[in-house]
Amino acid sequence: MVGGSGASILQAFILGPLISMTGSKKIGIVMWKPNNQEDLVILEELFEAGKVVPVIDRRYPLSEIPEALRYLEAGHAKGKVVINVEYNHIT
Repeated sequence: MVGGSGASILQAFILGPLISMTGSKKIGIVMWKPNNQEDLVILEELFEAGKVVPVIDRRYPLSEIPEALRYLEAGHAKGKVVINVEYNHIT
């Protein structure tokens, strides 16, 4: 989970360990200060080593945000749903 309401974060904090012990899913909380250069270097190393792999379920263009939201609301996503933002810049 990335971000969320205070209630969602509190729920993950309280229920996460219980779900991790009793179910097949593992839930944890990782927090760090944004723009901390040392943390970003560590994250970069983890991504490059393949130790952290994002799970992307589907990608949608910006024009299809309503469809992406319907997909998320249906509860079928097995990973992140990505909105691709394309822009044309004048050179």
